[in-house]
Amino acid sequence: MAKEFNVLITGVGGQGAILMSELLGEAAVKDDFNVRGSEALGMAVRGGSVVSTIRIGSEIYGPLIPMGKCHLLIGIEPAEALRNISYLSPSSLIILNLRGIVPFTVSQGKSNYPTQDEILEKLNRASRQVIRLDAACLAEEAGNPITANMVMLGAAFGGGQMPVKLETIKAVIQSHFPAKLAPVNIKAFDLGYQACQQAVKN
Repeated sequence: MAKEFNVLITGVGGQGAILMSELLGEAAVKDDFNVRGSEALGMAVRGGSVVSTIRIGSEIYGPLIPMGKCHLLIGIEPAEALRNISYLSPSSLIILNLRGIVPFTVSQGKSNYPTQDEILEKLNRASRQVIRLDAACLAEEAGNPITANMVMLGAAFGGGQMPVKLETIKAVIQSHFPAKLAPVNIKAFDLGYQACQQAVKN
C-alpha cells in the first residue's frame, strides 16, 4: 500500500473537478486506503477557481498537500494548473487539458490570460512529465461534451501512478450515474485512459 499519494485537481466552476475528487476519494476508500481531502472554490459558482486535493495512502494525516509534494496534478483548465505550480516537484506528473476558459475579466481589460506556450513553458520547467490532451474533443468523441472531467479522470489513471485500482474507479463511476448516462461516462474515462497511456509510451 502506498504511504502517500497526493493528487491536486485544478479547474474552474462548472468543469466537474469536485465530482472527480468525490469519485476518486470513494474509490480509494473502497480499496482500503486512508483518504483526506479539501476543496477551495472561487467567488463564482461557474467560472471561479476550483482546487481540490485528495491525499491517498497509509500515512495520511491531514487534508492539505505540502508545497512541492504533489505527485499528480490534473489541470482541467490550463491557467489554473499554472496557478498551482508551487505544489509541483520535478517528479510530479501533470495531466493537462489544453482547452482553456478565458475569464470575462480579460475581455474587459481587467486581467491577462497567459498564452498556451507560456503555460507549457512554465509547467515543463516545473516538472519533467507533462501530458497534454484535448479533453473536450475526446468527450465529444465519447458522445457528450460535458464528460471532459471523466476524460481527465481516465487520463489520470492512464499515467500509471495511481494507487487506486482501475476496476474500482470504473465501478464507482458506473454506480454513480443513472443507467442511461453511465456508458458515455465510462467511454469518456476509457478514451482519456488510452490517450494518456499512448502519450506515456511516446
